[in-house]
Amino acid sequence: MDDGGEPRHRSQNDSESVVLMKVVELRSGFGFDALAPGSRPDPKPGPRDVVVKMRAASLNYRDLQVVRGEYPGMKLPFIPLSDGAGEVVEIGRDVERVSVGDRVCPCYVQDWLSGPPVEEVVRKRLGSTVDGVLAEYVCVPEHGVVRYPRHLAPIEAATLPIAAVTAWHALFVQGKLAAGETLVVQGTGGVATFALQLAKSIGAEVIVTSSSDQKLARARALGATHVVNYTTSDFATEVLRITGGRGAEYVIDIAGGENLSRSISAAKLGGTVAVIGYLESQRGHVDIPLALRRMVTLHASSVGSRSSFEALIAELEMRALRPVVDRIFPLSDVRGALEYLASGVHVGKIAISFGDESD
Repeated sequence: MDDGGEPRHRSQNDSESVVLMKVVELRSGFGFDALAPGSRPDPKPGPRDVVVKMRAASLNYRDLQVVRGEYPGMKLPFIPLSDGAGEVVEIGRDVERVSVGDRVCPCYVQDWLSGPPVEEVVRKRLGSTVDGVLAEYVCVPEHGVVRYPRHLAPIEAATLPIAAVTAWHALFVQGKLAAGETLVVQGTGGVATFALQLAKSIGAEVIVTSSSDQKLARARALGATHVVNYTTSDFATEVLRITGGRGAEYVIDIAGGENLSRSISAAKLGGTVAVIGYLESQRGHVDIPLALRRMVTLHASSVGSRSSFEALIAELEMRALRPVVDRIFPLSDVRGALEYLASGVHVGKIAISFGDESD
């Protein structure tokens, strides 16, 4: 989807005089085989809208569910993927927050600007309730974008809207992780890796669990204080051993199922367990007597508000943190990117290049 350097490349359908843009969409069904290149009318902004030329996108586990048709109420045709980064190329006449040329990320939850989530502001979600970012241009309200960190390339910035914001919101908005405290991070996916980086940047100790020694070695290189291979050791027992029997102040649970009770066991008395995924099972098993004895706080974390995103960006800029990008796929191989995500072999994020991203 390279535009050859023009500020607004448009392809012309001569028979209908309709300006079209290129997209990747689910047109006639769900599944990897249903993903296909297509075209849509080139978006024009309303008075307070902005048009973003997309430079890159990244994948989240939820994108697999969307493409597979596992989200209720999905209507076709549909443009998938929620996370991306690009450049503002056109603005409505009343736009004040951003200018043409600004490098931005569209927010996943478009209308959640600040404070706790409420029903009326969390409905509009890119790549699930409304079309996503696998398009040449995305048109969103001016309040639905944030300028991304100046030191990041578009590929890196595209990884931020869901995974990085979820980690930030869980640790520092819903939670109050502080220097010297201990965080347990399960796995090495997007949220887990961002949580590791952010926690280390403020001086917390981080214990990373995984079934792969290779991934644990990578976590060590990223700053993990301790690592635990849960196929050879019970991770809750190991966390208690590492912390002298005290347990961790904070545990991020990505698995659900029986793992949730192990996360509670790993938390200190009065600690916090954040539920951010269900890779093991969509149903969590909670040992209620154990939870009562440990007096844990259990909360679910799913992305965050625009103000959380902006606070995250300020932190990334202040500490010059860069996302961990495991692999970059071309836009022509969205299926390959999704298959790679489904394999679970990655560390950090998987990105898609639109072919013209620039630093």
